[in-house]
Amino acid sequence: MISAPLRLALDGDALVANWRTLDAMSGAAACGAAVKANGYGLGARDVAARLAAAGCRDFFVATWGEAAALSELGVSVSVLHGVREEDLPFALSAGFARPVLNTVQQVRRWREAGGGPCDVMVDTGMNRLGVTPEDVASGLIDGLNVDTLMSHLASADEDVPANAAQRARFAALAGQGGARRMSLANSAGIPLGADYAFDLTRPGIALYGGVQAQAFAGRIRQVVTPQAQLLQRRLVPAGQAVGYNATWTASVPTEVAIINLGYADGYLRCFSGRGMARAGDLALPVIGRVSMDLVAIDVSAAPDLAEGDWVSIDYALPQTAALSGLSQYELLTGLGARFDRIWR
Repeated sequence: MISAPLRLALDGDALVANWRTLDAMSGAAACGAAVKANGYGLGARDVAARLAAAGCRDFFVATWGEAAALSELGVSVSVLHGVREEDLPFALSAGFARPVLNTVQQVRRWREAGGGPCDVMVDTGMNRLGVTPEDVASGLIDGLNVDTLMSHLASADEDVPANAAQRARFAALAGQGGARRMSLANSAGIPLGADYAFDLTRPGIALYGGVQAQAFAGRIRQVVTPQAQLLQRRLVPAGQAVGYNATWTASVPTEVAIINLGYADGYLRCFSGRGMARAGDLALPVIGRVSMDLVAIDVSAAPDLAEGDWVSIDYALPQTAALSGLSQYELLTGLGARFDRIWR
């Protein structure tokens, strides 16, 4: 295998510690893990294997293709986007995974196909996926083998009345449809308290280092650190510019390094002149414009840094989101396939 000049340093201990923190914050409720979007960009199979070993028993993906990638782990998987006609052959035979039924048609499809265990999503105010509370109350899912009745908070990371309203609509469904469990809280929903936990919480971004609530500050650890290899080091004379459109000009002779990183890898142009690399404790500012495959950094503070050496990129999710204007979700899931993913 050819090693890449880009890698993600992934902290497995931090991942597990984050899940244990969220599990403890979930109180009596079980704590699952959202591993959709390829484990938020980290690699779903590797994430799920580590969390399963730590005691996690419930995993959530978006599609049946994502579920298939976890088939050999012996874990329980819920497929959040439900079941299309095209999905039925695999869904009916995949004993480890069950659909989250989102529409009246999906419920009918699963029932008519003789499907087994399933979950059901109820829309309590997000107006995205889910059957209505009235559908459930009218008996739509009666007779199905429903493991988990779930809903999704639209604004859990904000202190708004909509959270309590959604919770009340969901709680009113207790005992209906024969569901074994109820689940409402995502990452940001967990700090809202025991009234939101029900039987099962479904954290996602917080597992991977995302901090969406003050209650997570100092408790959720960084999991992902991008690292890039130096392709070239050069001395840029005073008055010379670096990169496209000459957005940065050396005021004095400046040592500049070019690293193998760019917007094709998810390190977007918003980091131009704003991002930071590090060699140990030494800060190395991004200068000039981020391009598709290359970034320039000022390495004047690191005289020993040479071609072939590695630098780390500042990428703590809350701080990087504030710097870039991107969401913490975008920062993770946008990291490209050219990174080697290295667990430690």
